[in-house]
Amino acid sequence: MEDVEANHGSKFSHGRVPFEVKLLESGGQLPWSKKHSFKVAPQDNYEIEELSFTRSVSVSSSHFCDLEYEEDNNWLESTKEEQKDVQSPDPVKVDRIREQPTPLPAKPRKSRISVMLLDQGLLTVYKRLFVICLALNIAALILSATGNFPYARRKAALFSIGNIFGLTACRSEVVLRAVFWAVVKIMGRPWVPLCLKTTTTSFLQCLGGVHSGCGVSSVAWLIYALIRTLKDRQNTSQEIIALSSTILSLLCLSSLAAFPLVRHIHHNVFERTHRFAGWAALALLWAFVVLNISYNPNSKAYDDIKLSTLTKEQEFWFTLAITILIILPWVTIRRVPVRITAPSDHASIIKFEGGVKAGILGRISPSPLSEWHAFGIISNGKDDHLMLAGAVGDFTKSLVSNPPSHLWVRQLHFAGLPYLVNMYDRVVLVATGSGICVFLSFLLQPCSANICLVWVAKNIEQNFGKEIKAMVSGYSKDKVIVHDTALLGRPNVSEMSVDAANRWGAQVVIVTSNPEGSRDVVNACKDAGIPAFGPIWDS
Repeated sequence: MEDVEANHGSKFSHGRVPFEVKLLESGGQLPWSKKHSFKVAPQDNYEIEELSFTRSVSVSSSHFCDLEYEEDNNWLESTKEEQKDVQSPDPVKVDRIREQPTPLPAKPRKSRISVMLLDQGLLTVYKRLFVICLALNIAALILSATGNFPYARRKAALFSIGNIFGLTACRSEVVLRAVFWAVVKIMGRPWVPLCLKTTTTSFLQCLGGVHSGCGVSSVAWLIYALIRTLKDRQNTSQEIIALSSTILSLLCLSSLAAFPLVRHIHHNVFERTHRFAGWAALALLWAFVVLNISYNPNSKAYDDIKLSTLTKEQEFWFTLAITILIILPWVTIRRVPVRITAPSDHASIIKFEGGVKAGILGRISPSPLSEWHAFGIISNGKDDHLMLAGAVGDFTKSLVSNPPSHLWVRQLHFAGLPYLVNMYDRVVLVATGSGICVFLSFLLQPCSANICLVWVAKNIEQNFGKEIKAMVSGYSKDKVIVHDTALLGRPNVSEMSVDAANRWGAQVVIVTSNPEGSRDVVNACKDAGIPAFGPIWDS
């Protein structure tokens, strides 16, 4: 198949329509002009047959990446698909493409929790990294407890602090931005084996497993250190014991708040507990390190509280590194003016000044100490950038109903799975609903990878607006495949993805959808022998 070069024009310009639809009884108008959304047909040489399509009515979406809509307050329950055809007095007759992917039959939907935690399998990369990290720490702990690891026996608190440093680094936007940049620069070369690229992608996507493993391990080491301290309490102080116990309590609280069920049902509770408990633990950790290093068991006093003494100990440097990694993103916070438009009640488009590189994500907040929300960034890399926010929670709904003039942002943007597109030569990007936002920049600015985009959404122009629609216009039918479920029904996205990957000769498929959709696409592609990646519950 011939490579199709992208049209890298302005995102506000309209190119040629990337497909042809023959309207039999509509006066020769295209779907855009009749307020319909559209589909870009990816195949050639179709047999055409006349068919009437009628619109369907659905309830509002609680998750804008979903293909099916469900009630907001029932997102943890298995829901039944409700579809009701409404006959139009003069239905629009359009041509049907015989070879389009087979539509999926209606089926009960599983809860997101079950899909995210149970249906992904027992041997995912995330879980492997968690087990490996925890197993190494437990092995070292056992060796220490049995007297076969004297250093760890003497420095148990250091191992706990080291794990805290590891979990902080895995979530540091500074570290991740640098690591992703270095990986793309080094491994994005043609001579690097594909298997090495996909292995690296899996590892970077699942760093949350290391984060969680280090979190549990830090608690285990601190418990061990506290037990040893209590057994030798004559050589320590009550202040050190009290600090150790309080830090342990805060780490346990933070870990419990991050438990998947709590995290997804009460996300704000998780976020605030994780943040404030972490900050409190860090402040107490500094006190613990200073007192523990300077305490003299002979005089029962803190005799040597000097910087020169502190800098000789590893605990000091690990704690300093943790502090720097935590503080850096916060010093980049700014309150900036924004322009917010709402094409529909389902989504808002937030505009900021300044161009951003493709594959980068950003965080915004109405109150920086309260909550932060991450979104994919749409930009041509020049003048400005956009975020497309589906109206799901209280904050994103308020952007539609009561748009603010200013928002808090972290000027230090972070890299995620989409950034790794630059590591490959030919990639298929699959998105449903508002998940398209993380991929549009690859159409609007030059990209080292040759990409094919598959987008499945409902009422595209009505829900996302003409500006977003224009961004996917002007490309060949092989490069951009758009399926409007309101006009063409719910497709088999997995089959569409595999077909697109085979036609495009893709090295990898990257999908952004709801948990069930991402899982199905990834599994279908892997069954077809095509490496595929999608967001996991703790990406």
